[in-house]
Amino acid sequence: MRNLPIVHHCDYSAQIPGAHRFPMQKFARLAEILVNDGLVPCGFTLPTPISRDQLLLAHTPRYVDAILGQTLSPQEIRKLGFPLTSSVVRRAQLATGGTLLAARLALVHGLASNTAGGSHHAMPDHGAGFCVFNDVAVAASVLLQERPDLKIMIVDLDVHHGDGTAAMFAREPRVFTYSMHCEANWPTIKPASDLDIALESGVGDDAYLRLLADTLPTLLDEFVPDLVFYNAGVDPHMDDRLGKLCLSDAGLTARERYVVETVRGRNVPLATVLGGGYCTDMDALGNRHALMFHACADWLAEGGKRSTDDAPLL
Repeated sequence: MRNLPIVHHCDYSAQIPGAHRFPMQKFARLAEILVNDGLVPCGFTLPTPISRDQLLLAHTPRYVDAILGQTLSPQEIRKLGFPLTSSVVRRAQLATGGTLLAARLALVHGLASNTAGGSHHAMPDHGAGFCVFNDVAVAASVLLQERPDLKIMIVDLDVHHGDGTAAMFAREPRVFTYSMHCEANWPTIKPASDLDIALESGVGDDAYLRLLADTLPTLLDEFVPDLVFYNAGVDPHMDDRLGKLCLSDAGLTARERYVVETVRGRNVPLATVLGGGYCTDMDALGNRHALMFHACADWLAEGGKRSTDDAPLL
């Protein structure tokens, strides 16, 4: 059995006020769960902070320097949603470096996961919605610079539309963006992805999984990517504070297994990032996020022999 490469750093947990509505504690709790569940027998793979030059492949110099130098205006900081401290800046650089590292590991080993990332609301010139740097966009841009013939698909199943990612790659034919999200949720303005599936509030397991099965295999077969980034946000869960959808634990489990099996069943490298999840119960939230890591580990344990032609099973 091969071990799943998992990228993690203790500084993914930035220092922010305890009453802040972003559940920063979830990163440390998730790491504990993964260790306790036996998914990290050889330890985590440590990322290094993303460099300024790499950030400039997706973000403007003014914005990058304002983050690194902590000189954003008060209005921009409010839009960002985080206090702009050295701890928050380091977290953003490490999480982005972690997504790039997970992508590199996936290209070598077929599958790798980052315990942070999925900051899909960050635009080239500003951050928003707790997203400082768009880690997937930066990682994809770095890889495209190194390998201009690469084709990348971004599968974004966070409950919120991947607006920053869609905007950044709107004119990039080598990147296919796919977002399945709740239409009546933030952000209000949703730039077009290559494929958007806008769900009504209250959609549950059966309808959600059916739409996923109706679209993902066809997209993979038509676009034929060399790498897939998967934003595995758990905020479609029925108990999520910001979600507005009604997936159960079983539904999330089926979703994660189906994405892993469908992508890896086609021998396409898969890099997963954490995405959103909002809950005051860190044990419940950490276990929801852990479902994706278990799906990846199960795929490796089972030798990649499961069928990819079936619909997700509850």
